[in-house]
Order: sequence, then C-alpha cells, then structure tokens
Amino acid sequence: MNKLKGKKPWSLTFSYGRTLQQSTLKAWAGKEENIPKAQAALLTRCKANSQATLGTYKCDANLAEGASESLHVKDYKY
Repeated sequence: MNKLKGKKPWSLTFSYGRTLQQSTLKAWAGKEENIPKAQAALLTRCKANSQATLGTYKCDANLAEGASESLHVKDYKY
C-alpha cells in the first residue's frame, strides 16, 4: 500500500513492536554476552520497519538472526 504513488489522505502504518521484540529477544537469549548481537538485531529490524513504512522495503536475506523469520501464528486472535 505504501508503494502506491500519490498523496494519501492518511498515513498507513502498522504496529511493528512484535517484530522489534521477537528478533531482539531471540538474539539476546538472556545472555550478557549477546547484548551487542541483540542491539544489532534491533537496529537491523528498525531500519527494515522504517523502510516498510515508507514503502521502500525490499526483503533482505542478510537480516539479523530472527529478523527474517515469519511471526505468523495460524488462527491467532487479537
């Protein structure tokens, strides 16, 4: 949707909190020595989410660990 040209009457966004948390927590795994790895995962995902909001995101096979995994949960109810 964000790739469509032209002025839109509203900003189309999505809550990216879950994707930010999932890849960061997976990289960290509760271990002190993984903090730099978790920070890198968070930064990578923040950049990807920013690009998605602007409609410029292109899937990157080099995403940090956990960032490229699907978070889809079949029949999940919000």
